[in-house]
Amino acid sequence: MGFTELNSVEHYIIHQISGVNLNTNEISEPHSQYGIQWQYQSHDELRRGVNEVLVESELVKALIRLNPEIEANPHLADEVIHKLRAILISVNQIGLVKANEEFFTWMTGEKTMPFGENNRHVPVKLIDFDDLTRNDYVVTNQFRIHHRETKIPDVVLMINGIPVVVGEAKTPVRPSVSWLDGAHDVHNIYENAVPQLFVPNILSFATEGKELFYGAIRCPLEFWAPWRIEGDDNQVSKALGLAEIGRELTDLLSPARLLDIMRNFSLFSSNKKKQRMKIIPRFQQYEGANKIVQRVIEGKIKKGLIWHFQGSGKSLLMVFAAQKLRREPKLKSPTVIVLVDRTDLDTQISGTFNAADVANVESTDSIKVLQQMLERDTRKIIISMIHKFRDAKPNMNTRDNIIVLVDEAHRTQEGDLGRQMRAALPNAFLFGLTGTPVNKADKNTFWAFGAEEDKGGYMSRYTFHESIRDEATLPLHFEPRLVDVHVDKESLDKAFKEFQERSALSDEDADALNKKAAKMSAFLKSPERVEKIVEDIAIHFMDKVDPQGFKAMIVTPDRHACVQYKEELDKHFPESASKVVISTTANDDFDFKQKWGVDKSQQEKLVDEFNDAQSGLKFIIVTAKLLTGFDAPILQTMYLDKSIKDHTLLQAICRTNRLYPNKTFGCIVDYFGVFDDAAKALEFDETSIQQVISNLSELREKLPQAMLDTLAHFPSVDRSIEGFEGLEAAQNTIGNNEKKDAFALDFKYLAKLWESLSPDGILDQYNEDYKWLAQVYESVKPASDNIGKLLWLALGAQTTQLIHDNIHVGEVHNLEEFVLDADVIENIFNNPDPKKTKQLEKALAQRFKDRGDLPVFKSLSERLEELRDKAEKGLIASIDFVKELCKIAKETLQAEKTLEQEVQDKSPKSALTDLFLELKNDETPAVVERIVTDIDAIVRVVRFPGWQNTTGGEREVQKSLRKALLKYRLHTDQVLFDRAYGYIKEYY
Repeated sequence: MGFTELNSVEHYIIHQISGVNLNTNEISEPHSQYGIQWQYQSHDELRRGVNEVLVESELVKALIRLNPEIEANPHLADEVIHKLRAILISVNQIGLVKANEEFFTWMTGEKTMPFGENNRHVPVKLIDFDDLTRNDYVVTNQFRIHHRETKIPDVVLMINGIPVVVGEAKTPVRPSVSWLDGAHDVHNIYENAVPQLFVPNILSFATEGKELFYGAIRCPLEFWAPWRIEGDDNQVSKALGLAEIGRELTDLLSPARLLDIMRNFSLFSSNKKKQRMKIIPRFQQYEGANKIVQRVIEGKIKKGLIWHFQGSGKSLLMVFAAQKLRREPKLKSPTVIVLVDRTDLDTQISGTFNAADVANVESTDSIKVLQQMLERDTRKIIISMIHKFRDAKPNMNTRDNIIVLVDEAHRTQEGDLGRQMRAALPNAFLFGLTGTPVNKADKNTFWAFGAEEDKGGYMSRYTFHESIRDEATLPLHFEPRLVDVHVDKESLDKAFKEFQERSALSDEDADALNKKAAKMSAFLKSPERVEKIVEDIAIHFMDKVDPQGFKAMIVTPDRHACVQYKEELDKHFPESASKVVISTTANDDFDFKQKWGVDKSQQEKLVDEFNDAQSGLKFIIVTAKLLTGFDAPILQTMYLDKSIKDHTLLQAICRTNRLYPNKTFGCIVDYFGVFDDAAKALEFDETSIQQVISNLSELREKLPQAMLDTLAHFPSVDRSIEGFEGLEAAQNTIGNNEKKDAFALDFKYLAKLWESLSPDGILDQYNEDYKWLAQVYESVKPASDNIGKLLWLALGAQTTQLIHDNIHVGEVHNLEEFVLDADVIENIFNNPDPKKTKQLEKALAQRFKDRGDLPVFKSLSERLEELRDKAEKGLIASIDFVKELCKIAKETLQAEKTLEQEVQDKSPKSALTDLFLELKNDETPAVVERIVTDIDAIVRVVRFPGWQNTTGGEREVQKSLRKALLKYRLHTDQVLFDRAYGYIKEYY
C-alpha cells in the first residue's frame, strides 16, 4: 500500500496524541508529557448524528459534573444545550466569528443562568479550568458532518463533547502537496460548507508531515503560523519530518495549552471596516506573555527584557500579557501600566487594546490624571506615555502588584524620566519590550530591564531570522542606488565672493554663513538631484510596486524636502496619489502651516486611506512621522533619502516587512547609502553586552568621587541661592578661562558617567547637585554658533541657492540588489573564520607583489595596506574589515581578468571594431572607428565590476548601447545589437 495520507500522517497524529496505532490497532502510551491526555474514539463510537456538532450526551454529563445546581436538577442541562444549539444555528445569520465569540463566552464560564435559589443567576461551567482532570478529552478521525453538504475532516479534538480543534492531514510523499492544501480545505471549504462545526473552534491545524501550521477561524492562509517548542530558539533551520511534527503537535494540542489559548489568548477584534475577526497568538507572543505572567507570579525577579523583532506582534503580546495578568487570581486585581514614548505609538497601542475590546482599559491624557489614578489605587490596564511621569512624586504607589510594560524600551526610559517612574512605583515589576536588537549603543536598556538571571540579558528573544523563518515577517530587500553629485567648486567660490561683496559681509560672517549653508541637506535638496530621484522613483514604482497592488513611502531629509518631493512627484502622478505627513511648528509661516500641517485626526484618516487597497493614495511622503508605530501591511517599498541610524533605522525599514496577500518581501530603495548602517543595526554581540554590564558596575564606584571633584570648583558657593545671585556667584568662582576649562573637563567626565549609569537608583542622591552643575555648565559654555539668527534668515536662502546653482547631478546608478534574508543575516551575525580571513589577506598581498608596478594592482595594494593599518589601530569594525577585504579581492579578480584579455591582445575596442567590420554593409556608415569609440566611452561610464550578473547592470548597458546606435541610425538592426551586446558582455 505504501505511504498514504491516511496511514502515514493522519494515523501518526492520532498515535502521537492518544497512543492508539490505527495501522496495527495497538495501544501504547501517548507522547504527551502531561497527566491529562486525549482518548481515541472512532467516529462510529461517538453517540451523535451526522447533523450534530456536539456530542450532547457527553456535554450533559459534564454539565452535571461541573455545576452543583445542575447536578441537583439534571433537567436544567437541557436548557443550556438549547441555548448552545441556538448559537450553532445562528451562524448563518450573524456570521462565523460572531457565533464563535458568543459560544466562547459560554465555554469560558462567563454566562449565567437563573439556576440558583429564588432564580438567582449563577455562572454555568462547560469546562473546568481549575482542575483539568475533571474534563473529558476525546480525539477522533474521519468526523462526518452534514450541513449544506457532507464533509469529513481528518482529525477532530473534543473537550466534554464540544469539538474545539479541526485538523487536516495531507500526504507527505507528493511534492506538489503541502500543508497549504490542508489549510485551504479547512479555511475555504469546511468553514463555508459546515460552519456550525467551527462555532466552538479554538484553532485549526494542517500538516503534510513536514510542516505544521495553525490558524483561527476565518484567518487568511498567509497568517497561519508554525508552532515552536520552547527552548528551540537557537534552532534557525527547522528539523523536518514526522518526529518534529509530533513534538510540535503534542505541545500545541496538549489540553492545558489549548485551554490557556482559549481563555487567555483569544481576542475578538474589529478592523477598520467594522468587520469582526478572531486573533490567536503566534508562538513567540504566547511564550513572551506567559514568561511575563510567570515571573510576576513567582515575584522573585522584578524585571525582564523582551526582544521580539520589528513586525512580529509586540502590541498583541502586551494585550495578551495584560489580559492574563488581570485575570490571574494570585495577583489580587493588579494594575497593569503600558508605557510608550511617542504619541503615534500611544495611538497604535490604544487602538490595539480598544479594537480587541479588552475590559478595564484607560488611556491617560495628562500627567495629572495619571498621577491621580495611581494615588487612588486604580486597578485597571492604564495606557500612558513615559513623559507623564515627569515630576511624579516618589512612592506614589508602593503596591507590589503593579506591572509596567514599557514599549520600545530605549531612549527616554533610560534617562531621568525612567528614574522618576521607578521612584514613584518602587515595588513595581518592570518589563521592557523592544523590536530592535539592543546593542552597544543601547547598553542602558540591559541595565534598566535585563535581569542578571536571564541568559544574554533577555527574558525572551525572537530574532530577525527566526521571524522570517516562521513567516511572521517578510525578508527585506535592499536596492542601493547611488546618485552622482558634482559640485563645481570654482564657480561656487567665485559666485560666493561676488555675493559677499554685494551683501557687504565681513569675512567672519561670510565664513559662518558658508559653513551653515554647506550642510548635507543643501546637497540632498538640490532641485536637479530631487528631480532625478523622483523620476527614478516613478519608473521603479510603475514597474515593480503598483502592478502588484502595493504602496510606497518616501522618506526625505526634512519637512521642506517633503514638500519638494511632493511637487516633483505631482509631475508624474495625479496630485491625489501622494500626501505629505509632517507636523508644523510655531515658527513656520502661516501659509506653510495651512497647506501642509496634518493634525492627529487628519493623520488617522490618511493612514486609513493609505491602507485601503481601493484608494488612489499610492505614496506617503514623510521625514520623521510614521517611521515608528505605523502599521500598514500594504506598504511594500520605502524610498529612503535620509540619514537614519541604529534602532530608528531598523524601525523605519521594518515598516515594509508586514504580511500582506501576495507580498513576498519588503523593499528599501536606498538613495542615501544607509545599507551599511542597516547591517550594523542588526549586529548583536552578547559577550560585548555582558562586558558593558560589568563595566557599568565599575562606573558606579567612580561616581561619588567624580561628583566631589566637580563640586570642588565651587568651594564657597551657597548652592541653595536661586536666581541671578546664585548663578553670578558660581560664575565668579570660575572667572578666568583656565578655571572654566578645568571645570568643563571635570563636568564632562561626570556627565558621561551620569549618562552611562542612568536610570540607576544611585543617581537619586546626587540629583540636585547634578542639576545645579549642569545649569552652571550651560551658562558658561560658549555659544554653539556665533552667527546671528537674523543674518541667517536674511541671507541663508541666497547662500543655499548658490550651492544649488553649482551642483550638477549625474545618473542614478542602480547597484546590485542585496537581499537581506535569514542566511545573509546569519553571515553578518556570525563573523567569518579569522583563519580564512588571514589566508585571503596573505594571498592578495602575494598577488600584488607578483604583479610588479602595474598601476591597477599598485592601487589595490595600497588599499590593502590602508585597510590593514586601520584594523591594527582598531579604527574599523571586524565586519567592515571582512566586507572591504572581499571587495578588494573581487576587484583583484576583475583586474586579473582584464589583464589576461589584454595579454591576448584582444581589447574590447578591437573586438567591437572586428564585429562592425565583419557586419559592415552598404548602409553601415564608414566611420566605424567613431561608432566603436562612442560605444566604448558610454559603456565604460555605466558598467561596473560584475554588472553582467545583475539585472540592473544589464539593463543600464543595453540602454546605453541602444542610445549609441541610435546616433548612427543603427538602433533597428537587432542582429547588430545582439552581437554587439554579446561582445560587450564578454569584454567589458
